[in-house]
Amino acid sequence: MIEPLSDVDIRAERAEGPAKDLPLREDIRRLGRILGETVREQEGESTFALVEAIRQTSIRFHRGEDQEAQRELEKILNRLSQGEAVRIIRAFSYFSHLANIAEDQHHIRRNRAHALAGSAPKPGTLARTLANIEAADLSPAALRAFFAEALVSPVITAHPTEVRRASTRGREMEIARLLDEMDRTELTAEEREERDALIGEAVLALWQTPLLRRTKLTVADEVSNGLSSWDNVFLRELPRLICRLEDWLAARESEGDDEELACFFRVGSWIGGDRDGNPFVTADVMKETIGLQRGRAVAFYLQELQALTAELPISDFLVEVSEEVRDLARRSPDHTVHRQNEPYRLAIALIAARLEATDLALGHGEDEAAEMDPAPYASPSEFRADLDALSRSLAKNGAKVLADGRLRKLRRAVDCFGFHLATLDMRQNSEVHERTVAEILEAVLPGTNYLDMAEEERIALLTRELESRRPLLSPFAEWSEETASELRILRTAARIRQRYGAHAIENCIVSMTESVSDLLEIALLLKEAGLVRPGEGSLLNIVPLFETIDDLRRCPALMDALFALPAYRRLIESRGGVQEIMLGYSDSNKDGGFVTSGWELYKAEIGLVEITRKHGLKLRLFHGRGGSVGRGGGPSYDAILAQPGGAVQGRIRITEQGEVVASKYSNPEVGRRNLEILASAMMEASLLAPDHRAPDEGYLEAMETLSAGAFAAYRALVYETDGFADYFWASTPITEIATLNIGSRPSSRKKTRRIEDLRAIPWVFSWAQCRLMLPGWFGFGSAVKAWLEARPEDGLDILREMYREWPFFRTLLSNMDMVLAKSSIAVASRYAELVPDAALRREIFGRIRQEWQDSIDAILKIMEQEQLLETNPLLDRSIRNRFPYLDPLNHLQVELLRKHRSSESDEQTLRGIQLTINGISAGLRNSG
Repeated sequence: MIEPLSDVDIRAERAEGPAKDLPLREDIRRLGRILGETVREQEGESTFALVEAIRQTSIRFHRGEDQEAQRELEKILNRLSQGEAVRIIRAFSYFSHLANIAEDQHHIRRNRAHALAGSAPKPGTLARTLANIEAADLSPAALRAFFAEALVSPVITAHPTEVRRASTRGREMEIARLLDEMDRTELTAEEREERDALIGEAVLALWQTPLLRRTKLTVADEVSNGLSSWDNVFLRELPRLICRLEDWLAARESEGDDEELACFFRVGSWIGGDRDGNPFVTADVMKETIGLQRGRAVAFYLQELQALTAELPISDFLVEVSEEVRDLARRSPDHTVHRQNEPYRLAIALIAARLEATDLALGHGEDEAAEMDPAPYASPSEFRADLDALSRSLAKNGAKVLADGRLRKLRRAVDCFGFHLATLDMRQNSEVHERTVAEILEAVLPGTNYLDMAEEERIALLTRELESRRPLLSPFAEWSEETASELRILRTAARIRQRYGAHAIENCIVSMTESVSDLLEIALLLKEAGLVRPGEGSLLNIVPLFETIDDLRRCPALMDALFALPAYRRLIESRGGVQEIMLGYSDSNKDGGFVTSGWELYKAEIGLVEITRKHGLKLRLFHGRGGSVGRGGGPSYDAILAQPGGAVQGRIRITEQGEVVASKYSNPEVGRRNLEILASAMMEASLLAPDHRAPDEGYLEAMETLSAGAFAAYRALVYETDGFADYFWASTPITEIATLNIGSRPSSRKKTRRIEDLRAIPWVFSWAQCRLMLPGWFGFGSAVKAWLEARPEDGLDILREMYREWPFFRTLLSNMDMVLAKSSIAVASRYAELVPDAALRREIFGRIRQEWQDSIDAILKIMEQEQLLETNPLLDRSIRNRFPYLDPLNHLQVELLRKHRSSESDEQTLRGIQLTINGISAGLRNSG
């Protein structure tokens, strides 16, 4: 696919970046060549020549804005037959996927180069953070106390923007492994040829594997996909991170304290527990989910035990062994004569047998468990106790090095993951809770019409029932399907906690929280399931989710009123005085636009910090961020450090959604780096940033003005322009995205074309496909223009100062800088042509184009740049190098959409559109 470079190409190549990026370009060229050879072998010389002609013509246009090249490209693309178009789409889509692999590998390469050169550690690395903490002279005792209450929790969700299949990701990981091996190892020419051949085999397998799923995903499929990153990253890298922190801390303590740190890093999941808008998440599904998670955890533990068996052939002829280990060995089911003097191996055989029994018992029930020999473990702590016995014996008898190796990491893994693997969150919409409570109250308190009650009456009634020890439910009552389902789920959650432990399910999230009663309703339902106990407290965290702009503005006052209720206050105190609150980035963005969403989230955090302090409580924020900037995405490190003072406090949870999960956590090196980023940012925001670091009052006033202007511009376009919904549905592939089998949840809350009823994910995903990324910037240009008109003398200076001095504003602009660099108004104009109403098309696209230009002008002025991404040349080159491969996909997508929406459509046309969605998504990376 990539031929030898001409002299002109070489000169252009040299201009594209420094020598340090040469290995990246070589990797991309290697992968492109192998892909090209595969296309030639599989599809023939004519297809290969066509791919090359399109690629080279597109590169000519982008390198020199050659208009003749653009016309030539359009002519080639317009002449393609249906079959040719699909083959071209597949080739360019796979190139984007391969380029992503090469870029990830280059990041790993550069990080290693810095480490080998002894360079100062970069921001976001654990080494940099620990050096800063040491410089701050924080005592080891203070740090131990901090980690005892700290929490970092990435939460994997099933929100569907990941269009790749797990089967293709496996081949991509093999290619990444081979590139890494070639980079780290000095190979002979023959060995390098062998690696190239193995990459060729993986690329061929990819080419012969469908990019798209032919059937719709079930929730169980989503769980399995979500678990695909665990073996490579979470199960191995999290214990390693915890051990590294322990060692660093112990080295700074005068007496070399060996006390273990609490496992403050816990992975969460919504997959199989998030039933908001997903009717397929049931009690049975939740039970199946925890079983799949258990299976992955136990399989990993057994694998590590098997490796330990090979590592510990220690004989009691040569060393002393503790009585604890001898006792385990005596009870071992392994009676191999050759191992009778190898107590560690015999003990491990018993531990493995008990672990297998535990897996069976948890899967089948307590009755079967009672008959098992050896007996299953009653809890992860019992399993951990046996591992501790091995560790103590090794350390006491001259083998501490062995105790601190694989065994230590396994012990820490058990702390972090137990038998449940990931903490499963439950989430449901407040309206469902409201209907469920109304039905129950009407049945048990005849004459009660809960739905017609005022808020004060509801609070009084719910509070009385919460404090009463009398159960509301009768075993003889019959309920509607919805109410019965909700009650079954909560009872199942209680049973899961009893069998797997408290960490298996800890959080109950109430989406669309708008009133105090919304949280009292779920508390009452939890009480009926035994998860809230009158006079004792709550076994779960009740977590409000504030999503719209209005909800964000009201949430501090709502929480103030809630904390003032003694019945609810007791629930919080039973949870260690910690109130978790989730903030929704996606829906607030769709509601009010990027600028106002970011600003109202920031203000809500300030208000929530003040309210929890007023009531003597602790705050834990849960950030519902997506992959794209339009859904709160962007660099996690910058985002966490840009939080207002007191918003982190050693505790933070963040959703990891869609294609971001695979891009962050499929590759072990990349995964380790992302885990470090989350831990480092939490530590720095909590330990190193002064808690009172309030921004200048003038900055707040300026931001309020900018937000008001951006909000007005955004709402005027999206919600107040007649025909905008028609424009959106016609000019983006929103309808076709809904046909992709990328998730179990419906794309809309209701079957309407109203923007209000559309979920935020397909809203953002659709704008990314047509290369506008409108949710990530619209309104900013109008806001800045109005600000500068009102303050012609000092307005620009104030904004520039805010950019330099205020992390929140700097991060806001940096994210817009990135998303605007990925946009293309020329490509977007092609999608606008799909709108049949010419007058509507001219009016709305004209406004969008003007706002796009105004927003770019504003960014460049404030950041004092000549072009977008001027301060991030690596990302700039990455994006620009992708454009020649993205533009043909966009062009073909437009033509296929035109055909699909006419009478000429067939199944192959729709499949072609779906393939372009895959390729464009891969090329843009964080697009969903």
